Amino acid sequence: MSTSRFDDLLTQLGTGKWNVLYFLTSSYWCLLVPPQFISGVYLAPTLNYTCRPPLGHDLDVARDSCSYTVNRSSSGALEEEPCTEWDFDTSVFSNTLTSEFSLVCSREHLRATYQGVYMLGTFLSPLLGGYLADRYGRRVVVVTTQAVTVATSVGLCFLSNLTAILVVRFFMGSVNLLTLFIYAMEVCEPKHRGTVGILTGLPWALGTMAWGGVAYFIRDWRYLQAAVSLPTLLIFIPLYFMDESPRWLIVNGHHERALAILQKAARWNNATLPPEEDLRALMKIIQEESSTPIKAAEPSKEAMEESRKRCSCSPSLPSLISTRAVTLVTVVVCLDFFAVSLVFDGLNLSGDNYSADPFLYIILGGLMEVPGYSLTAPIIDRWGRKIPTAVSYILCGLLLLLLAFIPSGSGSWVVVSLAMGGKVCISGAYQIIYVYASELFPTEVRLQGIGAASEFAQLASTILPYITTYLGPLVPWVPSAIFAAVAFIAGFLTLALRETAGRPLPDTITDLAHISSSRTREKSSEVSEMEKMNIEVSETEKTSSTVLETENKV
Repeated sequence: MSTSRFDDLLTQLGTGKWNVLYFLTSSYWCLLVPPQFISGVYLAPTLNYTCRPPLGHDLDVARDSCSYTVNRSSSGALEEEPCTEWDFDTSVFSNTLTSEFSLVCSREHLRATYQGVYMLGTFLSPLLGGYLADRYGRRVVVVTTQAVTVATSVGLCFLSNLTAILVVRFFMGSVNLLTLFIYAMEVCEPKHRGTVGILTGLPWALGTMAWGGVAYFIRDWRYLQAAVSLPTLLIFIPLYFMDESPRWLIVNGHHERALAILQKAARWNNATLPPEEDLRALMKIIQEESSTPIKAAEPSKEAMEESRKRCSCSPSLPSLISTRAVTLVTVVVCLDFFAVSLVFDGLNLSGDNYSADPFLYIILGGLMEVPGYSLTAPIIDRWGRKIPTAVSYILCGLLLLLLAFIPSGSGSWVVVSLAMGGKVCISGAYQIIYVYASELFPTEVRLQGIGAASEFAQLASTILPYITTYLGPLVPWVPSAIFAAVAFIAGFLTLALRETAGRPLPDTITDLAHISSSRTREKSSEVSEMEKMNIEVSETEKTSSTVLETENKV
């Protein structure tokens, strides 16, 4: 109720300079995130290295350059010693975390950890961001997190201790919140909300391409980190002119502040609002309705009986797995989010495995995201949500499976082409799944469901660097096989979900159960109709056969 009333108010305000300011600020933020999100590609890359053993002994360096043998006695007995210093190949990168902190051999896992700690921070950020934004408001959280982002990203350039760098990376990931995106969506005119949601993916793709371009020209990790971090300071210019979300202010009782902001928005957009008395009355109604729980639909006798039986024989279950219908949605959506995050981020971090040119690979990867984001809106309008999502996953899995079987000596263009094809498919799935998931879950548990699925996505991002950065160089075909398997599983499981395009959204778990029951009855009815048709055809054939036999006898 409160949402529709406020949306009506946004419709009266229309779209103008006030709304565009929020959209452009959110887009600029999306542009700045990729260099931090996948910074390990250039700051801690795989490098060729050679062991540098101590002088003064008869030495033989092992083939893996992680140890050397030394003759310490007159008898000629050899002793193996671990290598502690290395000479690194500087033909591509002049200075990296890999070379500066010797992240090779026994310290190889720390390259993955550099990327992993950031992902671990993002694993906690959905819970943190949602609570803080609802408790203290959107603007104060955005300003605070952006200040922390500037401090951590720029401060990283001056650190000379690896442990301190890892700690800072964790905090940088933990403040990578979606609050600014939500901020922009809350002031967006309803009829443009879908378009705005799609368009915000394009700055991410542009930021990914820019990251590859900047890294091509700056090959020292400290200067590169500074170059992509200092532009974050510019975001405070539009933030200065932005106000708190009027939707949040109204719901939390700050009506005078909300009134002043709405009047400012009307001036910026050259729009006309209702009189102040009507606005105050409307805000009071919105606040009251927002604090009133939504009354669930009256369950049927069959549903009440089923609930009574379930409660009498088992303890109460969490809402997301309380019935068969909502459990199916929860399990499949969580696996879909896990898969899309693992494969999408995995392709971003696999430049060492799929391409000899890490800069071109990232630029092409960002370019492939553009059709993945921009074509999804007309596709899901025409063919719905379920089939495009499933096809995107399955086609991506097929392309990546082919990668796992290509010999290492094959032409690099084949490998890159397959990887880029997979990137287009998984980018489309990434864009669709958020729309699809929000329509699958009932209103009663929608935020819980999306939150749980987001945690699975962040979990995938957290474990991913150990697959691409640590395991990939050891067994090159394994990451591709893992990505393909996960994509296939997600694609085929998605087929078990219902289509939501053009269908009414369920408000409660009971509504969802009724929808599932209706689908089952419809399928049973279709089967019954087919059986009847088969029986009628059979009877007709028998009659025709009898007539023919009679005619033959005559």
